Amino acid sequence: MKTVLIGIGNEFRGDDAVGRILVRRLAALELPGLEIRESSGECFSLMELWTDAERVILVDALQSGSAPGTIRRIDASTESIPADLVQQCSTHSLSLLEAVEMARALEKLPPEVLIYGIEGHRFEPGEELSPEVAQAVDEAFEQIQRECVIAHE
Repeated sequence: MKTVLIGIGNEFRGDDAVGRILVRRLAALELPGLEIRESSGECFSLMELWTDAERVILVDALQSGSAPGTIRRIDASTESIPADLVQQCSTHSLSLLEAVEMARALEKLPPEVLIYGIEGHRFEPGEELSPEVAQAVDEAFEQIQRECVIAHE
C-alpha cells in the first residue's frame, strides 16, 4: 500500500513547524512503502502531493483552543471533521481541514486519509517550538510510526 506522509507548516514560525519536524524525523527511519513530503499547506498543492496515494497521513499544527501539545487524530476517510476544528484549525489561509473537504467534494480524496494535528501555542516568526509541542513530538512520532508500519504489513 502506498502511503504518503505530508508534514505541513512553516518551519520559521514556532509551533507551526511541528508537521515538518515530525516527517523529517520519520524520514530517517526509511520505512518501506512510505513517501515523505512537505508542504506549506496550500490547498491545491496538497491535493497534488497525494495524487495516486492509497493512504495519506497529514501532520500539522492546530489552533483550536485545546491545551498546547494536545494531539488529535482524525480519520477523515470515515468520520466528519469535528466542528470545533473547522474555524481555527490552521495558520494557513485555507485550513488543512477545508482542503480535505474540498478534495472530498471534488472526488480527489485518497481512500484513506488520517490527520494528526498538534495543538500549538507559539506561532510568531523566529520562535522555537513551545515546550508543550516539543514534548508532544515524541508521542506523535510513536503514533505515526505505528500507523506507517501497520499499513505496510
